[in-house]
Amino acid sequence: MGTTYLHAVASLDGYIADERDDVGPLHDWYFKGDHPLVDEDHADVHGAPFRVSAASADYVRGMWSRQKVLVIGRHQFDLTNGWEGHPPAGDHVVVVSHRPRPTGWHPEASYHFTTSVEEGIARAQELAGEGEIGVGAGEVGGQALLLGLIDHVAIDLVPVVFGRGKPYFGTLANDHLMLEDPEVIRGDGVLHLRYPVHRRW
Repeated sequence: MGTTYLHAVASLDGYIADERDDVGPLHDWYFKGDHPLVDEDHADVHGAPFRVSAASADYVRGMWSRQKVLVIGRHQFDLTNGWEGHPPAGDHVVVVSHRPRPTGWHPEASYHFTTSVEEGIARAQELAGEGEIGVGAGEVGGQALLLGLIDHVAIDLVPVVFGRGKPYFGTLANDHLMLEDPEVIRGDGVLHLRYPVHRRW
């Protein structure tokens, strides 16, 4: 069974975007280094080629090479238009949505639509085999964590404070979840943290 991890870039106060879904400077570190992340870079999709620091390159390449499936919510799919049918990492994207795949949208793309978080993670497990499954932070990721479906929490922490916005963990129950000590990688303009989930609610 594939390992699942919750992931996103976040501000110091835990937001993955502001209230208008603007990520501000959260993703600047992806474009300010000397080391490419991927061989085939769809720069037209994300605006420019990915170039990061050496430390970030080793960490992100490792994560992306192990990831076989990405699970996201419909909101992220709509915001990115599904990256025009090119998964940002891995071979498949599972979209949790009560609405079906848009008619005529990139029929060749390996995108799968499910109606619940549980169904989405189960489908991702089928597709991933022994590979890792990335789960986008926010409401879908927070629900997966609450359901005990997440093995690691990975946060790329950027030194900016938003004050308000879309929280990394979405809307969680008023309770505590203990995580183990993180793996820590220091990049330029970003701190990569990966926490094993110690125990669930």
